[in-house]
Amino acid sequence: MDYTEIVSWWQNKRIDTKAKLELALDNYRILFAYNSGKIENDDVDYHDTREIFTSGQVNNFTGDLRAVFEQRNQRTCYYYLLDKIIAREPVSVKLIKEIHLILTAGTYDEHTYIDTAERPGMYKKHDYMVGLTDVGYAPDEVAAGIDALLDEINAPEIDPANVRNILSAAAYFHAQFEYIHPFADGNGRVGRTLLNYYLMIHDYPPTIIYAEEKAPYVIAMEAYDATESIEPLKKIIADSTVKAWESRIR
Repeated sequence: MDYTEIVSWWQNKRIDTKAKLELALDNYRILFAYNSGKIENDDVDYHDTREIFTSGQVNNFTGDLRAVFEQRNQRTCYYYLLDKIIAREPVSVKLIKEIHLILTAGTYDEHTYIDTAERPGMYKKHDYMVGLTDVGYAPDEVAAGIDALLDEINAPEIDPANVRNILSAAAYFHAQFEYIHPFADGNGRVGRTLLNYYLMIHDYPPTIIYAEEKAPYVIAMEAYDATESIEPLKKIIADSTVKAWESRIR
């Protein structure tokens, strides 16, 4: 199967109610939360994630509590976004900050929270350079950078009926968001959540960036940082979407 077949299958489901969306995302939501969390935190466990999503708690846990908080937050964010996806609510600054607030609640370390006075749901106040090319907007440039990005990805000329158009816009959105690096922490988890939100409000299937494919994913992001090419990331998104949904279709 190829990406266009997966898109057609998803759109033929005609997901126009919250109940239909929850049914479509039943097991996917756990796999996404696990893999997105695992990319950032090696202490994240699949079975703990599944338990959190199915019962709202985890039993007999002896590891780093931050991993539990992060996956609990993924569950909260999933439910927060359901109605917004069905309503096709555009990506906004308010939405981005709300997603960050939910996903990073209780996870900021003491230095970030106390010494630098940064909070979940707020843009960064200090420079945090990341990646091989030391990317990341200066704090006083973040707001304008995000505003410009939203103007681009919400532009009316982005035609939802054009698969190549939406895939390109989604890849660009994700790559540029991570390039701006607007928050002190949690940019990766927020960025991958926004990527899927953007896909779903345009009636495209969400993807999963698998933890075991972290290396090519990072390379694709670095390719954008260095050359502004979104082609490697587009391929990863398309291939990962096929991997996420092909077995369910068959």
